[in-house]
Amino acid sequence: VQLQASGGGLAQAGGSLRLSCVASGIIFSSVDMGWYRQAPGKQRELVAFITRAGIGTYKASLEGRFVISRDNAKSMVYLQMNSLKPEDTGVYYCNSRTRDFLDYWGQGTLVTVSS
Repeated sequence: VQLQASGGGLAQAGGSLRLSCVASGIIFSSVDMGWYRQAPGKQRELVAFITRAGIGTYKASLEGRFVISRDNAKSMVYLQMNSLKPEDTGVYYCNSRTRDFLDYWGQGTLVTVSS
């Protein structure tokens, strides 16, 4: 299983970024997908999660700024991040979880939000 995340970079506060993750080596439609982030000096945390059925859930404090989506035909998951804040800075990781609760991780993409 390989997960390749992309789309990170430098953004100003209030700006937007769209992260993408392409999966290979799995039956994409059969796995749940998630985005996690790890800020400097902090533990990795769940940002957004989307089920096989396409139902998304989010970290409560995001206040509706992020949207997770998936395209099963392309084996891709996206994270649209709007109204970015400096506290959104971190390395964002793509995650897949199988029906047996096996987790796979991508290499991460760095998001830096300047104030």
